[in-house]
Amino acid sequence: MHYYQPPVDYIEPVFRPPSEADSLILQVTNGCSWNRCTFCDMYIDEHKRFRPKAESAVLAEIERCGQTMPWVQRVFLADGDAMALSIRRLRAILEAIRRHLPQVRRVSAYCLPANLKRKSVEELQQLRELGLSLIYMGAESGSDKVLAAFDKGETFESTAEALLKARDAGMKRSVMLINGAGGRHFSQEHAEASARLVNLTQPEFLATLVLFFRRGAEQRVREGYGGHFEPLQAEGLFREMHQLISATQLEQTVFRSDHVSNALVLKGTLGRDRERMLAEIEAAIEWAGTHHIPIQQGRF
Repeated sequence: MHYYQPPVDYIEPVFRPPSEADSLILQVTNGCSWNRCTFCDMYIDEHKRFRPKAESAVLAEIERCGQTMPWVQRVFLADGDAMALSIRRLRAILEAIRRHLPQVRRVSAYCLPANLKRKSVEELQQLRELGLSLIYMGAESGSDKVLAAFDKGETFESTAEALLKARDAGMKRSVMLINGAGGRHFSQEHAEASARLVNLTQPEFLATLVLFFRRGAEQRVREGYGGHFEPLQAEGLFREMHQLISATQLEQTVFRSDHVSNALVLKGTLGRDRERMLAEIEAAIEWAGTHHIPIQQGRF
């Protein structure tokens, strides 16, 4: 008797960026190697503890995908920390994708700044030449105070260093910031420091989502701020976004603020569309000043 074997054996839940909706999700690791960020509950379940998937299993899955899914053109290396793998293992995975899925045009992955600290520009160039052309980095903030409160394990300098190293290797970078990460007390610092970070690194893509809480995240964030954290409501979030966009000096960065958590959807290219987006934010601020907009904590 023959039993059906799915092309990829997933340990659920599996997360991926919105822009990877049409990609083959290839789970090469489970969970996140850091997994201490106070705001994040993606990998807190017992069965999502970090570990690499066996190399032989990954290579076999790639071969099966090549046999059953010849139309695939994009691959996303999951879970939250594929770049924690060694250069040797990443090379083996990318070479297998090239061999069994030759039609693939882009491979991407989430990436912690710490993962790139242990890899040279030359090694990253090797991965880029094998197809790994885009990394997604949750910078969250450029403020060291906010990053420390979040227990992010990173600083402005470490994040900037990683983004610049990826740029030097020829990789495209998609950076995510969290609107409201500093609460009311650190809102201005969060916006200004985040603008400095992206101005310095000039990422190809930039996105924001709104800080939200579920499964105990609010208590963890409050503890990170010493018990004093006041979440921003809609008007405050819009004002913070206005500060962020106003302070950017970006040449050709595709910007998206269209996550389900965002009360205000913004799309454009910075800096070409900066003035238009600022006008849209100003209209939202004016409207929010006369209307109560509840911010739904707990939807992502």
